[in-house]
Amino acid sequence: MQAAFYQGNQTITIGTCRPIEPGPGEVQLKVSHVGICGTDLHIYHGMMDRRVTFPQIMGHEASGTVAALGEGVTGFAVGAPVTVMPLVPCRNCPACEAGHSHICHNLKFLGIDTPGAFQSYWTVPAYTLHHLPPTLSLEFGAMIEPLAVACHDVRIGQVQAGEYVVVLGGGPIGLLIALVSQHIGARVLVSEINPYRLNLARQLGLDAVDPRQTDLPAYVADQTAGAGADVVFEVTASPVGAEVMTQLPRTRGRIVVVGIFGQPPPVDLFRFFWRELRLFGARVYEHQDFTQAIQLAAAESIPFNQLITDIRPLDQLEASFKQMESGGEVMKILLKV
Repeated sequence: MQAAFYQGNQTITIGTCRPIEPGPGEVQLKVSHVGICGTDLHIYHGMMDRRVTFPQIMGHEASGTVAALGEGVTGFAVGAPVTVMPLVPCRNCPACEAGHSHICHNLKFLGIDTPGAFQSYWTVPAYTLHHLPPTLSLEFGAMIEPLAVACHDVRIGQVQAGEYVVVLGGGPIGLLIALVSQHIGARVLVSEINPYRLNLARQLGLDAVDPRQTDLPAYVADQTAGAGADVVFEVTASPVGAEVMTQLPRTRGRIVVVGIFGQPPPVDLFRFFWRELRLFGARVYEHQDFTQAIQLAAAESIPFNQLITDIRPLDQLEASFKQMESGGEVMKILLKV
């Protein structure tokens, strides 16, 4: 079968390998579509070389159909459309024992710590699978994983109808957070500097501003009669985002940190004291977030067709990385495996 291999040093090769037969408790998938994630780009840049095994098959935003069942697997049939929640917890650490296996202390992530979805057939633990409705295209099925991220973030932020939400960063996750919040009934503002993403947010019916051209704290104050935002999502993982996130919430407002900061940024802790702000971290997702994401997708509540920039063959992975690096007119690229 065909697979895309990360060889290190920003090098991708396309080659062949043998499918892995599913063992007990495993399922082999015939992979249909896989989204290219910012995490994949980090791997390509060598930022996760300590975790991967070379040559590494990346990819985790996947849809496909069941190809074969390992011993003891029930609840799935060959040919069934599915998506993957790509987390393998240890089940024994304090987080797992407390019921938070998605942030397991020893968590393995499919496509980073183990082979991923950029291959024709992918064998995964059966417990990672979620059924997709037959009416949902497999192209859109590959969008469930990032949508589940957004559902988790919005749930952690406790967003309610009528609240004012600010999303710092209008990339794929930022826009999905904005759309899920909007679906709940919140008023949403997106802050983004990329003109393409800024215009796309507006086309999706979201209020959106470029913080280089608009005084963001003043704009939020004006939109909320001086109160401030109910919830702020920091999705940029930038020092500027960390600086401005504390300037935007109302008294006892909530901040949800979604972006992954490589270095600790300066944060205005006085503002936390002064307004009794609340800070939440949000990492990956739980099964209920996948369930909600699939329900939203099945109801056509999220305009995936406007978020998918292009669908390309597997051998376009490296070219797609280079386009993503350029920061141009791109949102979500899917590979048809």
